[in-house]
Amino acid sequence: MTVPRIYFPGEIQRGDLCKLGEEKLRYVKSVLRMNKGDQLILFDGTGWQYETVIKQFFSDGITVEVLKKDKMPDKVVNITVYQALPKANKMDFIIQKATELGADRIVPFQSARSVPRLTADKARFRISRWRNIATEAARQCGRVDIPEVSNILSYEEVIASDETEKLKLIFWEEESARGIKQVLRDEKYNGVKSIVAVVGPEGGFSKEEVDVAVEKGFISVSLGRNILKVETAALAILSIIQYEKGIFGGDLKGEVD
Repeated sequence: MTVPRIYFPGEIQRGDLCKLGEEKLRYVKSVLRMNKGDQLILFDGTGWQYETVIKQFFSDGITVEVLKKDKMPDKVVNITVYQALPKANKMDFIIQKATELGADRIVPFQSARSVPRLTADKARFRISRWRNIATEAARQCGRVDIPEVSNILSYEEVIASDETEKLKLIFWEEESARGIKQVLRDEKYNGVKSIVAVVGPEGGFSKEEVDVAVEKGFISVSLGRNILKVETAALAILSIIQYEKGIFGGDLKGEVD
């Protein structure tokens, strides 16, 4: 039986007694229907997780004792996804699935063909929502870290960002010279530790946008002949990178304290 997991930010040690608040009380008692003596796993979103046992229920929370502390191993490759804002609530889905597929950083941005034009208030609301989605997705899929979801950037900020010593890819459906597999299997990128993937909106990137990115050191690549929906493209890209360079089939053991 899978032990339930709860996000608990903050530094704790083996042997500590931790108080989980009223919100966690409702979830553990009413949803999970757990009892004193049952085990819980806490994760702090930075790579540490803690095996705990429920010691006591109170009217305003729960006390758990930390039995074991584990640090997950460093990843083979870190992946940043720059995603142009798509229509409607598609970004919610992309955030959720990108978290499950191991993205380390997700950066929404405004491109020339992005349809949504968010006010400052709506942008703050969306970013808060996306961060909550990432946290919940990390809990559900068993991650011990939570990907950073950044503020919304402009396209100019995306391609101007300092990404030295990283493999920087921009995905363009009109690219005919290079596919993603060709680039990822190129020997010159064997030791790369960080990959940046820039994904366009429903209408894709303009040629001008791609040309400017290439001037800034990005490599224009294709996913193949089929034109994928924006929410499919991001997930396909992450799956391919993880298969070629990342977590699929990697070491599952972490450090123990």
